[in-house]
Amino acid sequence: MQALSDRVAYLRGLAEGLVSSANLDSKELQLIVMIIDIMGDIASEIADLREKHAELDEYVESIDDDLAELEEVILDEDDDDEEGGDGSDGLIEYECPHCSHTVYFDTDTFDLEEENKCPNCGKPVFDNRE
Repeated sequence: MQALSDRVAYLRGLAEGLVSSANLDSKELQLIVMIIDIMGDIASEIADLREKHAELDEYVESIDDDLAELEEVILDEDDDDEEGGDGSDGLIEYECPHCSHTVYFDTDTFDLEEENKCPNCGKPVFDNRE
């Protein structure tokens, strides 16, 4: 399949051959030459659009790849947040040795050196005596 611009160039050559062998004042010939010129302009515009489309397609693919990487990072972080990073929900669960009430401690703020009291019975959950 020939390129559109090549086909227009071929038509232009045929028309120029007709112009040189025919009456130059022929309105039909002038119309044909004008149509071929317009077809050449259209072929040129289409070639430009194809080039810009290829560039845009490459750019969109690049954005799509970047977005896929970003989604992967965000979804991994969301999974970690939902699971607490290590499968937990960010809490330490402990049973009070005095009343058997389940006590939860935040892993970010938990300190074994502090006196951690049971909210149910008020007694220390951990025996700090050594």
